[in-house]
Amino acid sequence: MSGQFQPVEVFDLVIFGGTGDLALRKLLPALFHRFADGQISAGSRVIGIARDRLDESEYRARIRAALERTLAAEAHSATMLEQFLQLISYRALDATQDHGWSELATMLNVADGRVRVFYLATAANVFVAICERLRELGLTQGKVRVVIEKPIGHDLRSAAAINDAVGRAFAERQTFRIDHYLGKETVQNLIALRFGNALFEPLWSAEHIDHVQITVAENIGVESRAAYYAGAGALRDMVQNHLLQLLCMVAMEPPASLEPDAVRDEKLKVLRALRRIDAGNADQLTVRGQYRAGASAAGPVPGYLEESGRDDVRTDTFVAIKAEVANWRWAGVPFYLRTGKRLAARVSEIVIAFRAIPHSIFAPAAGPIAPNKLVLRLQPDEGVKLWLMIKSPGPGGLRLRRVPLDMSFAEAFGVRNADAYERLLMDVVRGNPTLFMRRDEVEAAWQWIDPILNAWAASDDLPKPYTAGTWGPSAAVALIERDGRTWHEDAD
Repeated sequence: MSGQFQPVEVFDLVIFGGTGDLALRKLLPALFHRFADGQISAGSRVIGIARDRLDESEYRARIRAALERTLAAEAHSATMLEQFLQLISYRALDATQDHGWSELATMLNVADGRVRVFYLATAANVFVAICERLRELGLTQGKVRVVIEKPIGHDLRSAAAINDAVGRAFAERQTFRIDHYLGKETVQNLIALRFGNALFEPLWSAEHIDHVQITVAENIGVESRAAYYAGAGALRDMVQNHLLQLLCMVAMEPPASLEPDAVRDEKLKVLRALRRIDAGNADQLTVRGQYRAGASAAGPVPGYLEESGRDDVRTDTFVAIKAEVANWRWAGVPFYLRTGKRLAARVSEIVIAFRAIPHSIFAPAAGPIAPNKLVLRLQPDEGVKLWLMIKSPGPGGLRLRRVPLDMSFAEAFGVRNADAYERLLMDVVRGNPTLFMRRDEVEAAWQWIDPILNAWAASDDLPKPYTAGTWGPSAAVALIERDGRTWHEDAD
């Protein structure tokens, strides 16, 4: 297995927020898999930073427990796990206090000259303090990168302020704004499908595509993120970053190459071409909802207000938007975006719905002809389906049937689907920013989102209620069905 991967050079990865959910559930398991596959070179170090007063053995024990939970269904040797844990160090440090910083600087300067990555897996309100400290200590020079997690601000002004502060410490080439959706295999395969096959790119325009759907649905509630969600909501939490980045990957023009700025230049053009949604049309083009008590596969579940313990009647846990990219390639093609908590299933997918054939040569008895669809599934089972019309086998006349050409990555390649963070973390070490957001992308996304937020804030309407375990408010169905279309279901 390890022969498939090119090892990266020796590095130090410092994780601020090293005892948090992101570190324990995503970052450290991703690093373990890269280590197990031989991609992390001996001598590399992973240094957890948090306020918890732990010694190194206590921190490693916490990581061991987290990895054993995460890797429970996978085969891995105890020896490999122990070898990985030897890479782990820990330092107790409060980003807002003076104590501990000089000790961290001394620890890092011992290995001066290697790649050094600072991963800010913390709340955004301490990004600035951390970056300023690192600059004061002279830790921002050389082969150094900083990784910033979403949310980057809560509107355009706050995002620009964070970018300014980070920019005073790190150059843009050193700054990696991460959106893990861009690291998923299916998103990468979207590029391969479009630009590596003569079949699709000539059809990738308003002339042949009727509409596009992008759905990111979760079947869980806000749970431990209630405090964050109260100030964010689904539009800020999911649409401003994940869904808009997926939209950009679908709609961008062919870049001149896969060089980082060539790709990101094309994504930026898409963001700047999005038709404005504001108080004048938000009622027609957007739907926001909030889940009420309902049921899941595990039994009854509470509504948002009960689960959060708050009186946040205006917080959106569901958003549906009809967007349009106002340029020659996509003029008139709606992009339907949908995301929410406590929906009927956990699924993330992109649906490219092609136009109907202009004329049928078949007799009515052959049956209806459904338009072709290309479905890219991001989770839970990454893969690609192309829905086609074929003749149903057997005698008795020609009858048409719609069937999928279905490729599951796990089945087709016989390998474990690597988590997106595995690819992205190794790209940071290599210094490859292709799959990361540039500052102007982040701010262009907020320029489109802010007028929607302002329209909602000025409206007396509250988020529309929907029952947990359904696909959201009925208004989201009406949003697409009044155009004569329906939301895609896998059985279509």
